[in-house]
Amino acid sequence: MGPVIGIFVVLHFLGMAAILGGWLAIRLGAPRGLSVLVWGARAQLVIGVVLVGLLEMAQADLNMAKIGVKLAVALGAVACAEIAGARDRKGNPAPVLVDVAAGLAVINVLVAVLWRTGS
Repeated sequence: MGPVIGIFVVLHFLGMAAILGGWLAIRLGAPRGLSVLVWGARAQLVIGVVLVGLLEMAQADLNMAKIGVKLAVALGAVACAEIAGARDRKGNPAPVLVDVAAGLAVINVLVAVLWRTGS
């Protein structure tokens, strides 16, 4: 189970890289950056849920409060990315939502790394 979990962790990281890479591309004026950001946010959410399931199957000791916070932040990132994508398709871009989606991705990384239980 370890190698499978490792592969999904790498995919989860790639989703985060797509969010931040898409955000940077948008800031540099690339026309397709938003679709990369949206798909990265979707991937983060789906792969994160799969990871929790895999870790539960492996009987890992999970911090459900941390997972709940990460899920809420990921849902916020996906919502901002999806709304920004929909508004962009209608010709009404929402750069603030793109910034918020990228910021939420960074917050999720901070929660993942800095939230430690016990000492």
